[in-house]
Amino acid sequence: MALGGYAGRVAHVNLSSGTIEYKPIPEDWARKYIGARGLGVRYVFEAGPLVDPLGPENLLCFMNGPLTGSEATMSGRLAVVTKSPLTGTVTDSHQGGWTAARLRWAGFDGLIFSGISTKPVYAYIENNTLELRDASDLWGKGVHETIKVLQTRYGATNLSINAIGPAGENKVAFAAWLNENDRACGRGGTGCVGGAKMLKAIVVKADKTNQPKAADRDAWRTAHRNALAKIMDESTITSPKKGGLSLYGTNMLMNVTNTIGGLGARNSQETNFGDGAEKLSGEYVKEHYLIHDPTCHACPVACKKEVEVTSGPYKVKMESVEYEPAWSLGANCGNDDIESVAYMIDIANDLGYDAIEIGQCISALMEATQREYLPASEGMQWADKPAMVEFCRDVAYRRGSAAKFAEGIEPFTKAIGHPELAMTVKNQATPAYDPRGLKGMGLGYATSNRGACHLRGYSPASELGVIGLKTDPLDWEGKGFLLKLLQDLHAFSDSLDLCKFSAFAEGPEEYAEQYRVMTGLESFGVDDVLTTGERIYNLERHYNNLAGFGAGSDTLPARFTSEPSKSKGSEGHVCELDKMLADYYNLRGWDNGVVTEAKLKELQVV
Repeated sequence: MALGGYAGRVAHVNLSSGTIEYKPIPEDWARKYIGARGLGVRYVFEAGPLVDPLGPENLLCFMNGPLTGSEATMSGRLAVVTKSPLTGTVTDSHQGGWTAARLRWAGFDGLIFSGISTKPVYAYIENNTLELRDASDLWGKGVHETIKVLQTRYGATNLSINAIGPAGENKVAFAAWLNENDRACGRGGTGCVGGAKMLKAIVVKADKTNQPKAADRDAWRTAHRNALAKIMDESTITSPKKGGLSLYGTNMLMNVTNTIGGLGARNSQETNFGDGAEKLSGEYVKEHYLIHDPTCHACPVACKKEVEVTSGPYKVKMESVEYEPAWSLGANCGNDDIESVAYMIDIANDLGYDAIEIGQCISALMEATQREYLPASEGMQWADKPAMVEFCRDVAYRRGSAAKFAEGIEPFTKAIGHPELAMTVKNQATPAYDPRGLKGMGLGYATSNRGACHLRGYSPASELGVIGLKTDPLDWEGKGFLLKLLQDLHAFSDSLDLCKFSAFAEGPEEYAEQYRVMTGLESFGVDDVLTTGERIYNLERHYNNLAGFGAGSDTLPARFTSEPSKSKGSEGHVCELDKMLADYYNLRGWDNGVVTEAKLKELQVV
């Protein structure tokens, strides 16, 4: 392939037969879908939207982008792409750390697994070669122990390990892949697909010797310098050791969203957690528990915050108390004990599942108990920390009452006759932004191509004034334009694959320049960035339409659209989803959520 930045090598692994083939990326696909998210979706689309997510035909793709592992700032991201067993949509979930960079240094743009192994296996990758090795001795172990065993076996130097835990092995629908012990591909159940395929781990041994170099080295120096200057700018939240993201991590948001009435509490019955939010916040964690600021490949921001609880029932050393799970297991469950939250996040990481989803499972159970929809013996009270911890352990093994949630929240709430308790979109739990206080996020949840998600189009960056394009969080007008813009932009950056937080400082100009000089293209500008992102987003939507998500599938829990907020900052507000959808669909050129043939042809998807 003529394009620079790519290794030109994808491993296609049939786990049923054990055969491995090495193939280049079709250049037309690389030009149209870039890599990582976009390219992974294109491969998954080829397998067909009607495949069983846990069947042999479904593909499980681990994908890099053309900037992965390079000198590009924040270029240590890996995309895991598949059909989701939780939502039934196409899904991609990303993780930081070092696995992505080492996979590229080992000579690969991606790994694509099909079939189902007859026994547990792991993939060992080194020097342009992949081998399947027996994982029988690892099956049943948690992520942390699996990593220790493999580090002992291969030496910890220049080694990265991506693994599933018991949740994936037991096909919990929201199981995840974890690397570096705590860096998760959390959403969509990618780890469940790994468990169904009997694939326990991806082990990569590589150093920087094979680090990708730009096609135009002189132009690259300028492009890299320009992008890095944006990240380092002291006026941005990414500024190392000065910006809020660098100082406090993602949990810098807890007090902010609480203050504006955008922090859901007790299964989103409330939009504010009062003084309890401070006890969960990044500021509080930094003051009382922070011990280290680890980072990812090529990242000066260091948003990860390693913490340690040194005494008591929740003694733990872990990374990191991120905003989303701190909210999910904290305010969302009426729990203001950050030590218990850190402990439960570590359980989620070790057993291998989504730490956002688990808190929403628990809060649905708690509200069902509050409203006496369940016998007290089958329920759970708000902030019952010992019961929460037990639930967190049990769900990975499908034990006890937690087993009812192994397929997600919606099956449980429907079974008890109260589907309104599920704060989900397409069976995936909503994250930590209440759409009554941040209305763009409501549109984002509804129109996300992977179920409820804050990262498809991160509108809080605008609504909270983080980026130059500022909007009123309580105004629904203009949010259709905002979400389309951010969804298309993020689809492109997810395909490079750069960290989403780069968008707090960089924009399409920096993305275009870095991609152009890395690949050696003669021209590639802002319009090309947005058109490419739009093509990827429409391919995903087309996949979902063919998978059965037709007109009217973009919805929100009724609580957000019909129960006004009672909290200061958003009091009296609901999320006007219908109005925003009409505007959004018009801008997308979709027919009530369905991609038209004309749009597919316009974007060269078909």
